[in-house]
Amino acid sequence: MLGCVAGLLAGLLGVGGGLVIVPALVFLLPLQGIDTPKLMQIALGTSLATISATSISSIWAHHRQHNVKWRQFITLTPGLILGVMAGSWIADQVNSDSLQIGFSIFVIVVAIQMLLDIKPSGQRHTPKLLNSSIAGSTIGLVSSLVGIGGGTLTTPYLLWHNTPIRQAIGTSAACGLPIALFGSLGYAFVGLDANQLPAYTTGYIYWPALLGIISTSILFAPLGAKLTGIISSSVLKKIFAVVLMVVAIRLLVN
Repeated sequence: MLGCVAGLLAGLLGVGGGLVIVPALVFLLPLQGIDTPKLMQIALGTSLATISATSISSIWAHHRQHNVKWRQFITLTPGLILGVMAGSWIADQVNSDSLQIGFSIFVIVVAIQMLLDIKPSGQRHTPKLLNSSIAGSTIGLVSSLVGIGGGTLTTPYLLWHNTPIRQAIGTSAACGLPIALFGSLGYAFVGLDANQLPAYTTGYIYWPALLGIISTSILFAPLGAKLTGIISSSVLKKIFAVVLMVVAIRLLVN
């Protein structure tokens, strides 16, 4: 059911699945009898693993429409990989409550941006390699610590550098693959020696949740995309932003 919702929202609103999957896993896993002090790490690692499995079809769709600027993708990728690997290591050192607080604050900021429809105006030229590496590392680090594919960070960054909106979204989708892939590998590796993990995990990747989510999200994402012509996505985005705000406050209270 979580995969259905995450896929539908991703196709309909263009939001990353991590914003839905991470808090849902934090609420759902304890209800299924999973009691571990590494709950947030499992939610983050599993979220990134689901994104790495489902992002390929999105990248191919954007590529066919010539909406991926591969040169920008190549310059950002080394920094993205470095950032997500560092983020998974940091997450392993931090307790679950601190990660939950950080995630909640990030979600509140994203919800405010969605409610107010804040978009950066293009003010800069294409960045040089050093600047792209620094930006990529920052995007990768934050994305790894909150379990997302980075679209909420990469797209505004590209728009700020005068990238057309369609190409910014397409290139951001492409950047989501190295973020999710290397981020999930990082969470799998750093969690190998962790104690009190549930059965069926590889590090911080919980396989029953991973397989359940991707089995339905890949089917419902195209359905969500088709519904964009029927349902007002702008109104739904504001409703979703309010829901995100409520979820984030609930996580903070917990």
